[in-house]
Amino acid sequence: MSWQVRFEGIPETVPLSAPEKVLEGLRDGDWDPSDEVKGPADADWQAIEDHPTFADAVAEMGPPPKPEEDETRLDMNPLIDVSLVLLIFFILTTSYASLRRVIALPPAPPPEETATKKPDKNPLEDRVFRVKVTTEGERVTVQFDGTAVDPAKLTEAIKDVMRLTGKREMYLTVSDDVYWEDEAKVHDAAKGAGVHQIHMSGK
Repeated sequence: MSWQVRFEGIPETVPLSAPEKVLEGLRDGDWDPSDEVKGPADADWQAIEDHPTFADAVAEMGPPPKPEEDETRLDMNPLIDVSLVLLIFFILTTSYASLRRVIALPPAPPPEETATKKPDKNPLEDRVFRVKVTTEGERVTVQFDGTAVDPAKLTEAIKDVMRLTGKREMYLTVSDDVYWEDEAKVHDAAKGAGVHQIHMSGK
């Protein structure tokens, strides 16, 4: 029967012809003293360093030589630590800068001011005078705030209303049966009188 060697924790075995081969493998570094060996007369596996046949030889060999350290190898741990610190610093700085850009909203008015202030019902009424254009048969009629005016004197009538009321905007209502030519005359008269803006009602 031959000798058998197996690496520590691995069930596969390596058969050897003599114990000298076990010692030769130890010297060459093929296996460690902690690997297991089993001789022809052994019932159980034993560590090579504990086996009576190899204990003295292992003791004379001493500890296995340590591999030489590569002096050109760079230790990256300090660089990684510095990079993480810088990353955290930039994250915190960016978050703070973003918060500073938030626009502060004006404070809400006190409830008393909100309750006492009433919205204007119709602010347009304070700025406009009303003009209504309709037809009676084939005749076009123009009314300023319910008062009929001569269509041939629209420009003068608009100037008079603006002078009396101080209003510079017109609210124009045109019925569906009025031709565009007649409506255009009202626009031209308003422009000639210096009306700032014409508000149209839906037909």
